[in-house]
Amino acid sequence: MRLAVFTSKYPARVATFFERDMRALLEVGVAIDVFSIYPLDRGLWRYSLDIMDGDVLPPSRLHHIGLARSLWQAKPWRPRELGVVLREGAAIGTAAARYGMGPLAKSLYVLPKAWAWTAQHATGYDHVLAYWGNYAGSCAYLFHRLIDRPIPFSIWLHAGTDLYYRPIYLSQKLRYADAILTCCEFNRAYIAEHYGDVAPGITERVHVCYHGLDLSSFPYRPEGRPPHRIIAVGRLAKDKGFGYLLQAARALVDRGLDVEVDIVGDGHQLGALRALAAELGIPDRVRFRGWLAFAEVRRAMSEATVLVHPSDGLGDGLPNVLREAMALGTPVIASRVAGIPEALDEGRCGLLVPPRDVAALASALERLLGDAALRQTLARLARRRTEEKFDMWRNGAQLAEHLQTIRRLPPAARSEAAAPEPLPGGRRGRAPPRRAADTPAVRRAP
Repeated sequence: MRLAVFTSKYPARVATFFERDMRALLEVGVAIDVFSIYPLDRGLWRYSLDIMDGDVLPPSRLHHIGLARSLWQAKPWRPRELGVVLREGAAIGTAAARYGMGPLAKSLYVLPKAWAWTAQHATGYDHVLAYWGNYAGSCAYLFHRLIDRPIPFSIWLHAGTDLYYRPIYLSQKLRYADAILTCCEFNRAYIAEHYGDVAPGITERVHVCYHGLDLSSFPYRPEGRPPHRIIAVGRLAKDKGFGYLLQAARALVDRGLDVEVDIVGDGHQLGALRALAAELGIPDRVRFRGWLAFAEVRRAMSEATVLVHPSDGLGDGLPNVLREAMALGTPVIASRVAGIPEALDEGRCGLLVPPRDVAALASALERLLGDAALRQTLARLARRRTEEKFDMWRNGAQLAEHLQTIRRLPPAARSEAAAPEPLPGGRRGRAPPRRAADTPAVRRAP
């Protein structure tokens, strides 16, 4: 099978889960071309994993194209293609405009790229995979429309960036897709709840594929940790909830614990978080380490007592950093939202706390930092869970097998992209998904 994979930005600072998914498919003989909708930034290769070097994915299989070049290389004189681009571009643009000028500009930005890539690569593949549901998904969708060949189209949905919020043209892409992949059972149920009525039969097309790890590169070493070092890893954005972690750290200091906090990542909240640490009187206890190459992140997690992922609501589907910490033997405390309870086996291999609850987070930290036996137990159970659920080679082989079975559905089995776009919550007229402390865990949809 030769797969055309459309993604947002590659290489990127945060692309480890994408690289592992692609590497696992390559391992079992799937030929892959990657189409990245944003321009190539060679400086970002330093964040790439060694498993995806040029020998594994040759440069000729990685495609970038600038906007000006894509406009030049598109072939607007072909009447059928011009009609498809105008019709689909108008529909996608109309859907995007409801979310503001930024989403509209990004949606229109990818259209000539899909058109240009169609002119160059229309016959080279037997399956098209949109790795993201948002702008990369729109690009892949138009590419598949333009090549006009009876090959399958699949779409992979992850989290807030492409499923929970700003689902631009998503119901149409879901109706058009032959298969829908997602990273956790929570998302399967979310899709069934929010899109079941606009995409009939959708639940039968959803397949959960966990992002995995090369466990051989995650040595399990729960011993030899410092007594009170807390680490958090991720983009510095409000939905990550790092401000709640800083407040919990202050509460621990007030209780007499000599804690230190490492925050790995960068983002627009850096200034606000630094100011909060100063306001709380703990700037000397908090280190903001910025973006690090993955080997450095792994080392930092291996040297921490506990990893905290204090999401303040729906944002991540199933955060990659949880799996990585679990594999390394670093105990985890995380918010009970989205797919996190699923990763932590409903609290059996990590501690779950309500989102935005500083008192609960502080108490969980105090409990775990003060109980070495509990840390050892959670670490052991978490490593076992990663071996059972998050082995990238096994999951990749299963994904490849699943993709091989997909066939292009006849129009009768999937309605064409014609119904109106739902409101931000997914259902037509529905409010946006809640970001409340009682966001429930969900089970497998029946």
